[in-house]
Amino acid sequence: MVNVLFVMDNINELSLKKDSTLAMIRTAQLRGWRVNYIQQQDLYYREHQVWGRVQALTLAAPFVDRLDPGVVGDRPWYQLGPVQNLPLAEHIDLVLMRKDPPFNMDYIYTTYLLERLEAQGVMVANRPQSLRDCNEKFFATAFPECCPPLIITSRADLLREFQAEHGDLVLKRLDGMGGSSVFVVRAGDPNFSVIVETLSRNGQELIMGQRYLPEIKDGDKRILLIDGEPVPYALARIPGQGEARGNLAAGGTGEGRPLTDRDRWIAAQLGPELKRRGLWFVGIDVIGDYLTEVNVTCPTCIRELDAQFSLDIGAMLMDRLEKELDAHSR
Repeated sequence: MVNVLFVMDNINELSLKKDSTLAMIRTAQLRGWRVNYIQQQDLYYREHQVWGRVQALTLAAPFVDRLDPGVVGDRPWYQLGPVQNLPLAEHIDLVLMRKDPPFNMDYIYTTYLLERLEAQGVMVANRPQSLRDCNEKFFATAFPECCPPLIITSRADLLREFQAEHGDLVLKRLDGMGGSSVFVVRAGDPNFSVIVETLSRNGQELIMGQRYLPEIKDGDKRILLIDGEPVPYALARIPGQGEARGNLAAGGTGEGRPLTDRDRWIAAQLGPELKRRGLWFVGIDVIGDYLTEVNVTCPTCIRELDAQFSLDIGAMLMDRLEKELDAHSR
């Protein structure tokens, strides 16, 4: 039996309707795996080992059957076992790092702990080093043939030059998430300077500028890749009225669509590098014909795509991880 540990946010704060980690937990439970739960602050290093304050996690049977919060109503939808302080390498076969950003120093320190655990023979998905190395906005620059014109700088004068060349821009922080701190700046916008000052903290931090892509009106497509291979459908996140951001967290509407030839081409450019880096589960964002972000920390949209296309993306992921575990144990 596989012992899997989910490093995740407080379970009481998850969205029962759409959280992707719950889809993964459900799949593991249906396979008879032992599912364990831990929060970031309950990992620690002692006596040359990584330890954790771990609890066994079981989802209620009606919720496992349908992943529908309506079937449990006001009843408990999960059960946690007693806290156990365990040396993780002796008890855990697989760790799924599903802690949401922000990607701060605590997150980085957690990857250090998981890297020590990995060195002791435990499989960690996604690979801790790659979580540190692959900033979700900057990492897209590793695939320049897929990206729109962009600039990364802390200098307002360079951003103005870039805008003079490319017109309307999207400006965003490199550590933003869920559509936060994303600005569309039109040519001649009198707020240009204050937006740049705010995002760059008065020129102290790098920010990204991308040429504005009017195709955003048709949706910002989230494409999920498992071990470098794309799921055959994307979730186009369509901005709400008066919005320029398609993120679901910013009020966008999710509409499933088959991948286009261009989507598949972009995925093919990224796939080998994602595999090489041990990035088992990744969500890339595509607007029109262009890659805009590569999300590696805690990609979402499993539940929406599963519902619209009768998929089981959690099972697709666990199939691949189980195959790797089997190869690892031989």
